[in-house]
Amino acid sequence: MDFIKASLDLRAPKTSRRWPPRRLGLALQGGGSFGAFTWGALDRLLEEEAVELDALSGASAGAVNAVLLASGLASGGRDGARKTLESFWTRVSQSSLFLPKVAHLPLEFFTRALTPYQFNPFDLNPLRDALNAHVDFDLLRESPGPKLLIGATRVSDAGLRIFTRAEMTVDCVLASACLPLLHHSVAIDGEFYWDGGYVANPPLTPLVVETEASTVLIVQVAPKRTDFVPRSRQDIERRIDQINFCSTLDREIDAIRQLAPLCANGDASGKWAKFRLDRIAAENEIEALAEESAANLSWSFISKLRDAGRAAAEGWITQEVG
Repeated sequence: MDFIKASLDLRAPKTSRRWPPRRLGLALQGGGSFGAFTWGALDRLLEEEAVELDALSGASAGAVNAVLLASGLASGGRDGARKTLESFWTRVSQSSLFLPKVAHLPLEFFTRALTPYQFNPFDLNPLRDALNAHVDFDLLRESPGPKLLIGATRVSDAGLRIFTRAEMTVDCVLASACLPLLHHSVAIDGEFYWDGGYVANPPLTPLVVETEASTVLIVQVAPKRTDFVPRSRQDIERRIDQINFCSTLDREIDAIRQLAPLCANGDASGKWAKFRLDRIAAENEIEALAEESAANLSWSFISKLRDAGRAAAEGWITQEVG
């Protein structure tokens, strides 16, 4: 249990570090446009050809990034994955994919006065078109590659549903990214789903259990710390969302701390003897991130997040090598 706690705050002795790891697991947190930070981190990690990406988990925008990465690898290798991520996020910035087409009135009016079943009765979702344009789901399901563990929240019982690579469809990704005040719940096999971030952001315990990697990196985009005291309704609601997303991650980490000593006993694979659980966080690279909106899709903000993600991944790699 101590080795997990040490690696979580990146304080483990450098003598225990090994680079490159033979396999790497990635847990990708969701958070709207903040997911561009994850794009940057993935872009830098994909340059490390010696690192095998063994498994990817994600919720919401983290799920989108995970599926884009896996699909790009399947169709065009590492360069293909980098191009797929860049093309998607460029399109996001240009077309506001995560928001309904209600530019003539404030979004707040719609989410407070109406439900998506009223202001968007046909459930038009440009994210569906963008995913279909960038992801070959047939190829993704049929080709080898990193394990995929995409989380969504069951509306009926608040449970976590994990969608795997073998069953991945565009609806699985939309379910993981479904904000119920903006879009209709997503029906899959008779069950209805909302954003996976409500219960696991990202799904960390399933990743740790399923991966063969002894190194797992969490890419955290939701800011946990702030000196800003929100007073407007919009700022208060934003901070509530940030707290909820961070708390689900903390609960996942606590679960792993309980799981670790049980797994270490009699572990024939040796995975747990050298297990590393690290994280990079957007708030460590961008000042006052908690005051920013995850609905900000301007290219200047998206590119700032991307560059910060690359820098954070570079710093992590440098520490690992050192």
